[in-house]
Amino acid sequence: MQIGMMGLGRMGANMVRRLLRGGHECVVYDINPASVAALVAEGAVGAASVDELVSKLAKPAAVWLMLPAAITDENLERVAAHMVPGDIIIDGGNSFYHDDVDRAERLSARSLNYVDVGTSGGVWGLDRGYCLMIGGPDDAVRHLDPIFATLAPGGDIDPADVSENMKTADRGYLHCGPSGSGHFVKMVHNGIEYGMMAAYAEGMNLLKAANSGKADRAADAETSPLQQPKYYQFDLDLAAIAEVWRHGSVVSSWLLDLTAGALKTDPELAGFSGRVSDSGEGRWTVKAAIDTGVPVPVLSSALYQRFTSQGEAEFGDKLLSAMRFAFGGHHEKPKS
Repeated sequence: MQIGMMGLGRMGANMVRRLLRGGHECVVYDINPASVAALVAEGAVGAASVDELVSKLAKPAAVWLMLPAAITDENLERVAAHMVPGDIIIDGGNSFYHDDVDRAERLSARSLNYVDVGTSGGVWGLDRGYCLMIGGPDDAVRHLDPIFATLAPGGDIDPADVSENMKTADRGYLHCGPSGSGHFVKMVHNGIEYGMMAAYAEGMNLLKAANSGKADRAADAETSPLQQPKYYQFDLDLAAIAEVWRHGSVVSSWLLDLTAGALKTDPELAGFSGRVSDSGEGRWTVKAAIDTGVPVPVLSSALYQRFTSQGEAEFGDKLLSAMRFAFGGHHEKPKS
């Protein structure tokens, strides 16, 4: 099958490579000509403009956008301007699902199909495949099924073997519902991811502190005493613990696999500053929880911890210190 890909970053380029391996024809475009040239050398068809990208596609043309959410709308309109009724635009980035609903309405008025695809797999997706959470019109999604089947972990699947109601979850892709539903599911997926990552990080941090009883502790009004140091005398090998948990533990997961690998490579994580970014999905998840009245304390806490890591708590922490000094004359202890 033929498909256009716009946006050839880490995810987009590897998705093209996986599709090429599956025998599909990919027409590619990016603002960076070198990115296009690299994939042309691997068998893709290059395009030097959005117009050329669409013109090289057979009808109905299908263009997959793999772009940051902040620039998706403007580029979607650039692509749509060159399309004709029946063509399909797919957004595989991390867009806000509200935007998907609005885009689908806007494009439907022009007889264009809009499909949103929550895509999970990261830089490992080229070989492992991508988990795809799909929203959009039935006919458009059905037309794209060979593409989804190849990108997903299940690999190449004969479209004739796919049931009419698209029950393909065991192969790694699912038509979740109308436009917006794919990114809604992916949004919650990423909110859960925040919580899982935070749980691993907090647990490992506590294990790291299991030898606190061996350290000298200041005896002053600004230091909380460790009342029973004998219970905190363990020098634990975090990399080995992560590794043993990977084998038969109820907390085993791919995230734990990656955690174990990071700790083996750099046990003290000296190569990282500890600033954890958030690209929007965690915020949207919490907003949706508020709108629907669903309690998500773990996901909320994980999101706020990311804000703290970004330095957003600094002023609040300074104010806490100022209040302690004001009411009790407490001077700050230097950071160790």
